[in-house]
Amino acid sequence: MARIALQHQPHSTVVADILDLPHRDASFDFAISIAVVHHLSTPARRIQAVAEILRTVKVGSKTHEGGKILIYAWALEQKNSRRGWDKGDEQDRMVPWVRKGDQPQTFHRYYHLYEEGELERDIDNAGGRVLEAGYEKDNWWAIATPKTADV
Repeated sequence: MARIALQHQPHSTVVADILDLPHRDASFDFAISIAVVHHLSTPARRIQAVAEILRTVKVGSKTHEGGKILIYAWALEQKNSRRGWDKGDEQDRMVPWVRKGDQPQTFHRYYHLYEEGELERDIDNAGGRVLEAGYEKDNWWAIATPKTADV
């Protein structure tokens, strides 16, 4: 994906560790995390990842709006999808990914399937305040901003 992103200018591409982002504190107005946080295997690591994303966006005040983050994570509630998972099913699982080609290969990737309300709790525990949240195409999503002392 990074190689593809490099072909689309004018912007930069960074490959980084979600638990230790290379960006300065409060650098951005907006940060997006799509299909990343649900690959971390413990609640503490998922919360740390969200905290790290929040760290990179500007903190607001009573007079200025802060930066925002958008996070998408796979939902447990996918009973109408081809996967068929739903409440009560295992949240932590290895999901096959098939690489097509002359010699197809199957890889198994770890996923934590978020249940309703869990992403919002992780954001709160990471020091964020959820502004909006919802469900779309087998994913839970949330828009949040860093909590401030005066909010």
